Amino acid sequence: MTILIGNAPCSWGVEFADDSRNPSWKSVLSDCATAGYKGIELGPVGYMPEDPAELGDALAQYDLELIGGVVFRPYHDPAAFDDVLDATHRTARALKAHGAAHMVLIDSISPRRAPTAGRAAEAEQMDKAEWTAYRDRIAETARIGTEEYGLTVGIHAHAAGFMDFEPELERLLDEVDEKILKICFDTGHHSYAGFDPVAFMKRHVDRISYMHFKDIDPKVKADAIANRTGFYDACGQGIFCNLGDGDVKFDKVRQVLLDAGFTGWCTVEQDCDPTLNPDPIGDARKNREFLENIGFR
Repeated sequence: MTILIGNAPCSWGVEFADDSRNPSWKSVLSDCATAGYKGIELGPVGYMPEDPAELGDALAQYDLELIGGVVFRPYHDPAAFDDVLDATHRTARALKAHGAAHMVLIDSISPRRAPTAGRAAEAEQMDKAEWTAYRDRIAETARIGTEEYGLTVGIHAHAAGFMDFEPELERLLDEVDEKILKICFDTGHHSYAGFDPVAFMKRHVDRISYMHFKDIDPKVKADAIANRTGFYDACGQGIFCNLGDGDVKFDKVRQVLLDAGFTGWCTVEQDCDPTLNPDPIGDARKNREFLENIGFR
């Protein structure tokens, strides 16, 4: 089994390109390499340089491979689709310039969904017409990434958006052609949503093209759900703990991947508040060591 382990800027608290709290992009590359990783994601488009020569030189300096990038935009908002398309093309161009394979689509936080993150039975649902238009926007960006740029595009369920819970993820998979849309499976968000990551992986492993490794502190999760804590507040409270300290069974995750003959990148994502994590490089190193200790190399 050839599985490569990478990391992502969100493990340093980078969620939005223009957040004044962000560490510098070069310091993230340096930290990632120092922690023992050989690959990194792009982060939100605009965070790292969009000039291929500038970013390419820095990746080479730190001996890092660009793995993929995320289009984290409000697919649920029809008025924002021009912004979605802009982020899609900019992300795809950056990935293609550096030979990265994976473009990940995420519906960003919706005020209509944020209060019910982790509580599927209470969450507001789209009506048929809204869902159809939403699905088609996701499918169009998947088509762009696949057909126009030659990338592998995966849908990523995410707490507090409209692609959060297992039933809506499976509905989307049923309705969008597998040729243009795979799965970027995030173990932590699936647990946050209240579903079993390993059981989902067993059913859909043939469509999983890319993995995000994230763990969930069960106590923080229970408190966040009970108190209706906002997603980013929950991040600040440490809902995404170090790998192995939460409720995701990574030994079983590994076995599913092994049984399926999965190859390629799996990326550590430990979403955090950039001002509240005193040692992101230490956490990154611990996460890599944990994965190595259970058999990932």
